[in-house]
Amino acid sequence: MSENALPEPDDVTKDPGAVDDGDGDGDGDDGGCDDGYRDGDRESVADGRAESAVGCLLAVAGVAVAGIYALPRAEFSIEGGFEGHARDWSVILVDVPLILLAGLLVPPMTWAAATRWLRPWVAFLVCVAVAVLGLWGVSAVWHPRQTPDPGYGPGI
Repeated sequence: MSENALPEPDDVTKDPGAVDDGDGDGDGDDGGCDDGYRDGDRESVADGRAESAVGCLLAVAGVAVAGIYALPRAEFSIEGGFEGHARDWSVILVDVPLILLAGLLVPPMTWAAATRWLRPWVAFLVCVAVAVLGLWGVSAVWHPRQTPDPGYGPGI
């Protein structure tokens, strides 16, 4: 025989620390809904879903803001000016997609990292600050062509 004897079948409960309520089902609750969650678990699942929803909304908002910021600046490079001679394919195929990808990924990743240590409203402020700093960094570095080549004047 071992030192740890098996408990009697009547003593087994779902939660080892729960006290049996005497209704015969061994779950230790007071006859409420038996959906597999304890009260604290329900709240944490709801909080987790809310934080996930905020992360998804931040991703959508980040892509929208990045698009609103980048596409007007890249308009001349996409249209190409007169007869498309100044079309810049690096802006179309590399720069704008990377800016949109950063707008999609950075806000929810910042939210996920910040909510681990901070309150949700502070985490949201951190996300806004990171987005503003990111847009500032892009505006400081990224300068797509905005006007035609300098050799073109008003005409004869």
